[in-house]
Amino acid sequence: MGVVKTGLALALVGVLAGCSKDGVQPSAGGDGAPVASAGRCDAQAAQFAVGQQASKVLLEQAKARSGSMMARILGPHDAVTLDYRSERLNLNADETGKIIRANCG
Repeated sequence: MGVVKTGLALALVGVLAGCSKDGVQPSAGGDGAPVASAGRCDAQAAQFAVGQQASKVLLEQAKARSGSMMARILGPHDAVTLDYRSERLNLNADETGKIIRANCG
């Protein structure tokens, strides 16, 4: 019985060790940038994209850093739905394709 309790205690310690303050985990990419909890969008973590040229690579980097499940680049004249999705990152681009804003929704 003591072995079972010890095993459960170790398993619990392992689970708790994976937790961190504010749901931020270290980046899996090894670049030192924090990654928000998977699923929920953290627009602050995607602010690095502002001022950069829109691209598929930038979109994927911003999506990964923000912890979002989905992401999109929106041009100034793109039609968008009005539904709010807490797991979606929006990168808003100007006429030249430069990212001017990163937000969730």
